[in-house]
Amino acid sequence: MKANPANKLPKRRGSIFVISAPSGTGKSTLITRLRVLVRGLAFSVSYTTRPPRAGEENGREYFFVSPAEFKRRMAQKEFIEWAQVHGHYYGTSWQQLQQAQEAGQDVLLDIDVQGYKKLRKRLPETVGIFLLPPSFPDLEKRLRHRHKDAPEAIAKRLEASRKEVAHWKEYDYLIVNDRRSMAAQSLRNVILAARLRRGCQERRVTEIYKTFSGG
Repeated sequence: MKANPANKLPKRRGSIFVISAPSGTGKSTLITRLRVLVRGLAFSVSYTTRPPRAGEENGREYFFVSPAEFKRRMAQKEFIEWAQVHGHYYGTSWQQLQQAQEAGQDVLLDIDVQGYKKLRKRLPETVGIFLLPPSFPDLEKRLRHRHKDAPEAIAKRLEASRKEVAHWKEYDYLIVNDRRSMAAQSLRNVILAARLRRGCQERRVTEIYKTFSGG
């Protein structure tokens, strides 16, 4: 059997990575750093009914849609997962993930605990990463010092964080964001290691294995 050139080997199946964290943990900053540290990591742009914040662009941070449009997509089963968070809907495109995986592209999702549960149920191979602050008092300090929310909103986010952190055992990897540089490197290590899992490499290795069987 003629050896298959390395550049002709089939692409590995792309991985799905979910990062969840309580509001104020520094998730967005770490995701930005991670995408610089790791090549070939696409960011899944979710749909949401919340209004865009200053500096956000439609199609970059989120696809901003009306509640009616979101519910229409829900009815047509376009979302592999969706959830209502802080009064707004968020959803992940099923087609977007399928196309990325088949193309051998890794996809990173920033979704909450509710969304992760639904996604993991439909895609068991999803890699779950949970980010935590060093402590509850530290999280409260971060939320108050960033001056983005009213006191009432901060109280709601802190209460929600207690419920979210209670789900830490459902994730594959746990990273404490006490030092950003170390947390970013830890995220990078998780991504690189997960790319070598058997399920991701099976297509390529099956072809390589054939070259060892002779004939």
